[in-house]
Amino acid sequence: MSIRRTYLYSVLFLKCPRCRQGDLLESHPYRISKMNKVHDACPSCHVKYAMEPSFFTGSMYVSYAVGVALAIATYLTTLVLGWELGPAEILWTIVGVLLLLMPYIGAVSKSIWAHFFFAYEPKANQKQPS
Repeated sequence: MSIRRTYLYSVLFLKCPRCRQGDLLESHPYRISKMNKVHDACPSCHVKYAMEPSFFTGSMYVSYAVGVALAIATYLTTLVLGWELGPAEILWTIVGVLLLLMPYIGAVSKSIWAHFFFAYEPKANQKQPS
């Protein structure tokens, strides 16, 4: 199995959870005009992403968890690097990192959410659209 077919690659590089080849998003997460807009269906295997109206609303819970994990990672990084920051400086460092990564956090949260509900089918992109 190539690295491009792994679960982690598919999640982090925002690929279709079913075929792991098509793009989940219409454009790059940092493109403001289409920020985190998900395709209606996979361009490769044609699976429809929205299982129900407001399907990706649940990704907010994942986004919260990813944000907390990044905040903790940022704090631990400041400790490992030996930066002697006060509480306010640590807070602003965490806020800065989260603001910088906000578009990607939203995108990867939608990717994780979609991967919860769609099973990987290696030959999915070879099927005819339904």
